[in-house]
Amino acid sequence: MQDLRGLACFVCLWLPQLQTEAPPSVDPEQVHLSYPGDPSSMTVTWTTFGQADSLVEFGPDPPGAFTLWARGRATKFVDGGKQHRTMYIHRVVLTGLLSGRRYAYRCGSPGSWSRPFSFQALGGGSDWSPRFAVFGDMGQQNPQSLPRLRHDTEMGLYDLILHVGDFAYDLDTDNALVGDEFMRKIEPVAALVPYMTCPGNHEQRFNFSNYRARFSMPGGTEGLWYSWDVGPAHIVSFSTEVYFYLEYGQQLVEEQFAWLVEDLQAANRPERRKERPWIVTMGHRPMYCSNNDRDDCTRHESIIRRGLDPHRYGLEDLFYKYGVDLELWAHEHSYERLWPVYDYKVYNGSTEAPYTNPGAPVHIITGSAGCRERLDPFVPEPRGWSAVRIEDYGYARLQIVNRTHLWLEQVSDDQNGTVVDGLWLIKERLGLPAWL
Repeated sequence: MQDLRGLACFVCLWLPQLQTEAPPSVDPEQVHLSYPGDPSSMTVTWTTFGQADSLVEFGPDPPGAFTLWARGRATKFVDGGKQHRTMYIHRVVLTGLLSGRRYAYRCGSPGSWSRPFSFQALGGGSDWSPRFAVFGDMGQQNPQSLPRLRHDTEMGLYDLILHVGDFAYDLDTDNALVGDEFMRKIEPVAALVPYMTCPGNHEQRFNFSNYRARFSMPGGTEGLWYSWDVGPAHIVSFSTEVYFYLEYGQQLVEEQFAWLVEDLQAANRPERRKERPWIVTMGHRPMYCSNNDRDDCTRHESIIRRGLDPHRYGLEDLFYKYGVDLELWAHEHSYERLWPVYDYKVYNGSTEAPYTNPGAPVHIITGSAGCRERLDPFVPEPRGWSAVRIEDYGYARLQIVNRTHLWLEQVSDDQNGTVVDGLWLIKERLGLPAWL
């Protein structure tokens, strides 16, 4: 009996050593799309925790047969947390897509494929009306608007998503496990339409490394700033965060500002502005707001508006100079629509139609998609440049209807999808002459 007990103890002590550790999973997850700027292309991104090939099989849907395939590459990413978790970010660019055609696809490797998804290739040229969902500040906890956004996406209401900074709260939390869970949660939306992003303050840890690794935006700056054309619009995404985390180098502020000047100059060439008259920017921290907190936008000389001391690299003068029409912001967990404003002065088109041929850019803050920090209140009295303020959960819908008309509305998730605000922005003049 003692011999049997001794044998049992020996087995218990050594059995864990005899068992082989399971290899890291190569099952594809966290699938999402992004638009590389070419209407005949689409980028598919996903994550595995073990090394695997980067393949996408795709074909027209219906019938959904995977008659085509594309190969990409995987990048090893090691999170900066204590565990230094390793994952592999796979990127494959699909090419040769036909404008407006729906495609089915799956991604992975011969050892493990994702479930099938589908998407519609974006329109080519400028004679079509792209539709966007626009929001910021959506976390892994309390992502209240996400089920409604998923329903809208499945109903085909959007061509692209614009997530204006702050993801998961935070992508790096708990050794990036929170980031993994957030990316899984948005997959039912992000795997169906291009999910375009800009960095927010919650992405700054480890030099924005989780943000840079996980998303695949156009250009060579790993999503910190980039632009693309879609329909009759030129969309510019940039980082407000380079102004606030100077430990990563003021050089980033200078590089981004120089890039913005060059990009906006190019977008204002007469032939380009005629083809794509709308210029829309997206950046996380607004330059104006009337919230009851101490954020940068509550200061008269906000850094985003006026730049670093002594007034270097300010964005308000730059965007005004190059005739930016619509500026999309988040960061404040609320919705606020401004009158057309420049340097704190309101430049409405007219009393009856303030957004018809306005004399300054229009600002929209929509940062209440839902996160653990809940909503942000407003100061009791609105500022003179503040047109509408709404403190509830929701998101915006934007449609660039044609070369002269743009529609934006705010959807309240608290009010069961009710549209609680809307405006027609109508412009018959282009660029800086529109302000004169």
